[in-house]
Amino acid sequence: MKNIYQAPNLEVAENNLCIFEEKWGKKYGLAVKSWFTNWAELSTYFAYPAPIRKLIYTTNTIEGFNRQVRKSTKNRPHFPDDVALMKILYLVSQRITKKWINPVHDW
Repeated sequence: MKNIYQAPNLEVAENNLCIFEEKWGKKYGLAVKSWFTNWAELSTYFAYPAPIRKLIYTTNTIEGFNRQVRKSTKNRPHFPDDVALMKILYLVSQRITKKWINPVHDW
């Protein structure tokens, strides 16, 4: 799959997707079908320059952010209303972003 999302352009990515289907289509038919079904949406990714695409497919920052949000909200099984939830999420996001001290390479 790296060959697909790290392709230099859309045409190469489509070619790599076909190669991926030939190799893995029988074993992982549903996953390959999902890629083809959603290709119109997935291929918009190639409209961005390479540095931004790398930020999109390297999701460690996003996963870390989501983990911190889950950790902060798991002890609160319910919220009185949507505003209370939004306040908690805002405060959590402010706390998390203060810890972001390393800049993204080549950004």
